[in-house]
Amino acid sequence: MSEIHPLFRQRRSPYQFDPARNVSGTDVDALFEAARWTMSSYNAQPWRYIVGVKAENPALWQAIFEVLVEGNQPWAQHAPVLALGVMETAFEHNGEPNKAAAHDLGAASAFLTLEATARGLVVHQMIGIEPEKAHADFQLGDSQQALTALAIGYAGDNPSLPAAYIERDEAPRQRKPLAEIVRRS
Repeated sequence: MSEIHPLFRQRRSPYQFDPARNVSGTDVDALFEAARWTMSSYNAQPWRYIVGVKAENPALWQAIFEVLVEGNQPWAQHAPVLALGVMETAFEHNGEPNKAAAHDLGAASAFLTLEATARGLVVHQMIGIEPEKAHADFQLGDSQQALTALAIGYAGDNPSLPAAYIERDEAPRQRKPLAEIVRRS
């Protein structure tokens, strides 16, 4: 196994968030600053985030929470920060479809996640949202598409969570072997 930066192995996507710990505004800003510096096709930076910090704007946090699919709500309700990942589906410079928009949004969320890990925070990214509801509720433009959501906070024990989620968190972390995901010939 090759040596990599420890942040990659420390990163987790937990279901258990410490509901008693808020994330500082400075930390929230830093996460999205990290996303801002992500590489993108034609440097289009097609990602947009709608960010709800429960302690600062409970109504916005709730609006994001309400576009999560039902299966994500039991655990995400404990995250102090929820964000909706939106992509611009057309290039601003020529109006043509941006086939890399989803990839670039994912890369920005990965940079955000690594910054969170470096700060002792955790991020659980999810595709389980209701995109049409998000589009209507947040009045997104014709070239914008809600694609993902992120739950951000501090990991912590949360005994009020259904046992199935706790078991997932406590299960050993597994990754496919390198030989299974990389072809070199």
